[in-house]
Amino acid sequence: MDAQKDADVIVVGAGPAGLMLAGELRLGGVSVIVAERLERPTGQSRGLGFTARAMESFDQRGLVPRFGGLEKSPMGHFGGVQFDYTVLEDAHFGARGVPQSRTEAVLEEWARELGADIRRGWEFRALEQHGDEDADGGGVTVTLATSAGERTLRALYLVGADGGHSPVRRAAGFDFPGTPATRGMYLADVVGCRIEPRFLGERLPGGMVMAAPLKEGVDRIIVCEHGTPPADRSETPEFSEVAAAWLRLTGEDISGGGADWVSSFTDATRQVTEYRRGRVLLVGDAAHIHLPAGGQGLSTGVQDAVNLGWKLAATVRGTAPRGLLDTYHDERHAVGARLLMNTRAQGTVFLGGPESQPLRDLFAELIGLDSVKRHLAGVVSHLDVHYDLGDGGHPPAGRRLPPRALDTAAGEVGTPELLHPAQGLLLDLADDSVLRESAARWKDRVTVVTGTPRDPDAFGGAGALLVRPDGYVAWADTGTAELSAALRRWFGEPEGE
Repeated sequence: MDAQKDADVIVVGAGPAGLMLAGELRLGGVSVIVAERLERPTGQSRGLGFTARAMESFDQRGLVPRFGGLEKSPMGHFGGVQFDYTVLEDAHFGARGVPQSRTEAVLEEWARELGADIRRGWEFRALEQHGDEDADGGGVTVTLATSAGERTLRALYLVGADGGHSPVRRAAGFDFPGTPATRGMYLADVVGCRIEPRFLGERLPGGMVMAAPLKEGVDRIIVCEHGTPPADRSETPEFSEVAAAWLRLTGEDISGGGADWVSSFTDATRQVTEYRRGRVLLVGDAAHIHLPAGGQGLSTGVQDAVNLGWKLAATVRGTAPRGLLDTYHDERHAVGARLLMNTRAQGTVFLGGPESQPLRDLFAELIGLDSVKRHLAGVVSHLDVHYDLGDGGHPPAGRRLPPRALDTAAGEVGTPELLHPAQGLLLDLADDSVLRESAARWKDRVTVVTGTPRDPDAFGGAGALLVRPDGYVAWADTGTAELSAALRRWFGEPEGE
């Protein structure tokens, strides 16, 4: 396969997850083709922001300045019950007012700069896997439709980042269990009307409506009318349908206006049983679908990509330890399941009729407790993600590296900046030459930085941290022998061995 391949990895889908993955793979030193069925971006934006942890992931690659000024919202909600997310350190409700089209444009520019080959107007048709999933000489052949006719591409791996209806998922035979849609909802960007903002939504006898200004003269509205069956998403709803539902719920007539964009969505909730089948992997909505709530879908897809990228790149390069690629499913499936749990809970509280009022009242009481606020802020911001590394290590192990300042020989540096190259990182916080010498054998994969935290309690009192390229701590301060074992576990055998 190596002599015939068109790229190391083919990614189907140029949404946020697919583009983030393309950039991660290029940082990992492997070639990637992104096949996208659309000839050009639509400019439409279902999502309007991303979570605190997604922002940290972007910051760890130096991408935040490309968005311009990002507005972080300290106030958010869970199931429509508002509270201040900053009760949890580093938490906020996310970056607000960032259209998904803007996120995609930033990520596409970045991925292209890194050398990703993005081919628009290339639509996935079929795939064939060759050889055992880990055998030398194995790979995939992908058939795609283009304006010039059918084309085939060959690669070592294929990643489906092609959305909730993922043709890649179906072609590869992934199981996609869950709960079917029970209600249909409308989304529209309305022009020519003056609509009173309803940022957190307004529950009415017949359902729920939300409204927020996008820009001068344009308002984003969401309409959820009780009893509305799930729509056939192959057909775009008419604005007249949305206006009629809005009138029935609110008594306000917006039919004299128009819409830049109209769409529909449902509360269907599904997740694949495995994130990898042989040489095919899934990220983002291809792996999990759910009711939209706080930009969590886009953000989880981006984090799927950041978790997978370095592992897949190391596997392609031949430096990965045995089983590294399988940890993608082990870690991200659990995160996806927790995402589905919290969005279903929010839907039950927020969209239910009178029968859900006691639950809403109880939520309002519970959110008055700081411990509950911290817990829910961690869930929705994704700052509470904790990978079970199975080694009972120091408390920071398995958790994200927080953004903190260090004093180093080269001056002050923030931890996100140290992760820009998407390599492993050993933070020597106690000037320990023995640890540095131990890590030196992995210098092609792990950067060693000696520094002193500005905040002595920044990392739970650890004297050293081994950080994976995705920004999660793999080992913390338990001795030289344990560090060597952790380096082998996550980065393979050292150079020359």
